[in-house]
Amino acid sequence: MPRKFRFHNGRQGAALAIRVTPRASRNEIAEVLSDGTIRVRLTAPPVEGQANRALIKFLSKVLDVPASRIEIVAGENGRDKLVSIVDMDTETAHRKIVEHLAS
Repeated sequence: MPRKFRFHNGRQGAALAIRVTPRASRNEIAEVLSDGTIRVRLTAPPVEGQANRALIKFLSKVLDVPASRIEIVAGENGRDKLVSIVDMDTETAHRKIVEHLAS
């Protein structure tokens, strides 16, 4: 059963609910689900943290922030993750995700 995360403002930045599909043909934001979860496809396999590192690197590029400001705060070992972006508000994060999805 999927978790019901939504975009929301955290104390230090935005928190995003992410559902990862590893071993995809390319890195991409596939869609934003009705519950606000962002479905991300990654080429990396879910082995030894490779998909987590790939997710942080990919989100860093999409959101135009240093990877050091992105942290997986929940779900490190599963497909459903809660990711924190320090010093970015939810509206900015959502806009950049949607812009990337549309491109």
